[in-house]
Amino acid sequence: MKQFITRATFVKKLTILFFVIFSFYSITADGKKPDSKFRGVQIGAITYSFRSMPDQSLPALLNYAVRTGISSVELMGSPVEKYAGIPKSKDPEVLKKWRSSVSMDVFKKIRKMFEKEGVKIHILKLGSPEWSDEEIDYAFNVCKALGAVGITTEISEKAAKRMEPFAEKHKLYVIFHNHYQPGNPEFSFDKILAYGPMLMLNLDTGHYFGSTGLNPCDIIERLHDRIISIHIKDKTGPNSEPSNTNKSFGEGETPVVEILNLVRKNNWPIYCDIELEYVIPDSSDAVKEVSKCVDYCRKALMSAK
Repeated sequence: MKQFITRATFVKKLTILFFVIFSFYSITADGKKPDSKFRGVQIGAITYSFRSMPDQSLPALLNYAVRTGISSVELMGSPVEKYAGIPKSKDPEVLKKWRSSVSMDVFKKIRKMFEKEGVKIHILKLGSPEWSDEEIDYAFNVCKALGAVGITTEISEKAAKRMEPFAEKHKLYVIFHNHYQPGNPEFSFDKILAYGPMLMLNLDTGHYFGSTGLNPCDIIERLHDRIISIHIKDKTGPNSEPSNTNKSFGEGETPVVEILNLVRKNNWPIYCDIELEYVIPDSSDAVKEVSKCVDYCRKALMSAK
């Protein structure tokens, strides 16, 4: 016996179906906000990782982060300033004038834009010891407007002397990033950190291992209370062939899994930021590769006992 559906019944069923679909969409749409904190460890990325992508605008960088599932970034300063309308000039005085007078409202807007998508800006890479006092003040004010804990710059004793008073003034950290300096026997993290308590480290574990061959876990263990963030990458050691070379995660010799789980086991509030520097395969792009790196870190943390 055939059953005939009345128009009223059809409309009712269609309405129910629409409601179910809409509800499901709403749930998944909310669920799409990134969350890359795994077992208490915040996995993020420096937006430098997306430098090979065609669109380098600030909204595009935010989109890349969301697509990789990252909920926290170290944000490069150049796209921030471009979005804020910095003049296209190489004249230092023109740039200084703009930085000394620009309203912080546009940077507060950037913070809201990122937070709306579920991405926290935890560090800003902006400023230089070579800048004027007014410009360094500007860098810290932008940092504060974005909700970041501090600004990153290259590590040196000169930078420590210059930047420490500003860190104290603004009550924000200066976070020093290392390249191959630890490979120099005369280099000392402690000597630089001794300039003041607002000076912290952005320890690049890949560069540290690649230049010294030493396990970064040892320096992290000793200086963990002076480390704000760690750059996660996988490299070969100084005595390998090829030496000091970036590799896809899991293919190098840097103890990435051990580093992540050291942070996890000790509940240290250290940001662990992916910095994509290995060669991207022709069939891929930076967003896909950072996504793989995030997944590698997630599995390393979730599978540990």
